[in-house]
Amino acid sequence: MAIKSTVFKASIQVSDMDRSHYQGYDLTLALHPSETEERMMVRLITFALLADEKTDDEQLAFCKGISTDEEPDLWQKTLSDDIILWIDLGQPDEKRLRKACGRGKDVIIVNYNDKSDIWWQQNQGKLSRFTNLKVLRFAEEEVVALEKLCQRSMQLNVTIQDGEMWVSSDLGSCTLVPTYR
Repeated sequence: MAIKSTVFKASIQVSDMDRSHYQGYDLTLALHPSETEERMMVRLITFALLADEKTDDEQLAFCKGISTDEEPDLWQKTLSDDIILWIDLGQPDEKRLRKACGRGKDVIIVNYNDKSDIWWQQNQGKLSRFTNLKVLRFAEEEVVALEKLCQRSMQLNVTIQDGEMWVSSDLGSCTLVPTYR
């Protein structure tokens, strides 16, 4: 019998002063058996960083990601099913990046550990040919602090100002400084 995903519930209040986006989200996340809580929290905080209100488009949404090759970790699609934004976490290979850049109008890869620095050094030249690709980085020590806020039922407040993210819950708080490579 296969191991099932663990369900997490997150209520997030986002106050993004850099983009004038203020919204509350009630989210359900599935922690895949092969996924760590750290990676799941990076998915969640990436959602908070990039979510916004669109009038003609669907909201940013969680996908099957780690459990399928056909979908990213998060995406935003139009009502006609065109992919506006494809977001993958980790260090994908060139084949996956080529596929993502071909399918999505914009693609963001989110690096969140020190191993990603080696991946970046090895692939930076190859990645420059993808004009619709950006690589976002969270420092590993910041992600470790973020993981400490993880609970099966979370209430998080996320404030974004001057490129910094402050995340707080009843378990504590942490600061993240996402940077684009």
